[in-house]
Amino acid sequence: MIELKNIHSLSDFKRNAKEFIERIKATKSPIVLTINGKAAVVVQDAHAFQAIYDRVEQAESELRLLKLATLQQDINLGISQLENGEYTEYDVDTLPNLLENIKARGQRRLLQSKNESI
Repeated sequence: MIELKNIHSLSDFKRNAKEFIERIKATKSPIVLTINGKAAVVVQDAHAFQAIYDRVEQAESELRLLKLATLQQDINLGISQLENGEYTEYDVDTLPNLLENIKARGQRRLLQSKNESI
């Protein structure tokens, strides 16, 4: 989190750039620079930025793996259900029922996940 003491005007930063950079390197804390009183940019130590970037990359990689594993589980479940005859065939007349069933299941799961998080 960025602390209020780490918010400065761009003009102040320009006048004292060397001191600001030394402070950023020493504390590893970013500073927010403002223009006309509004946050405009964040200045951060390069190593701290790289560490954050690496963590984001790792999290995205792990998320991709989790999504792939979940997809594989769903595919395996579908294969198992097909092999065991646990399925319903649909045609042009009954296809709207399938879509309604999918929507209803999704809504139930969403409601269930909201209740579990409370």
